[in-house]
Amino acid sequence: MKNNETVELPFLDGKLLVAMPGMGDLRFEHTVIFVCAHTPEGAMGLIINRKARDLQFGDLLAQLDIQWDGIAEAPEVHLGGPIEHGRGFVLHSPDYDVEDSTMAISDDFGMTATLDVLRDIATSNGPEHALLALGYSGWGPGQLENEIRENGWLIADATPELVFHIAANKKWTAAINSLGIDPNMLAAAGGRA
Repeated sequence: MKNNETVELPFLDGKLLVAMPGMGDLRFEHTVIFVCAHTPEGAMGLIINRKARDLQFGDLLAQLDIQWDGIAEAPEVHLGGPIEHGRGFVLHSPDYDVEDSTMAISDDFGMTATLDVLRDIATSNGPEHALLALGYSGWGPGQLENEIRENGWLIADATPELVFHIAANKKWTAAINSLGIDPNMLAAAGGRA
């Protein structure tokens, strides 16, 4: 392949981006990002392994004046990325759908970004599995593809087990392991074939 040729990547909706060691952007060091949308116009995803340290689900509901029944399981609050920390997104199992609000990402995942989903979770009427993210990660046209070509990211399959059931601090290693790779064998600098 000539240097000026580009290779088109398949759209990555519903896949995981796993940060390579030494990717060069500290905001994404050791992150796992669930790709919600990937088109020729760019990509959007949520970091699923970086919990918000000082914010719990109950605190967020109180700020939004949403009553919690105290019975519903509280999803963990994550920092979804460096863009628009004031916006919330709920990545969830496909058993939940709000017409004109829920985006079906794959057979296993949906995303809702309206207060409806928080109200429903708070009253035990929400999705069976959910992850709440404040902010998101975004890329302009061709930006993500370039970062992948420059060995910034590995691409892994997203499974409900990995996304919803593995502790946040273990997701990066679990995602790498899902590719059959020992994380200790990854180099901070990569080459090109």
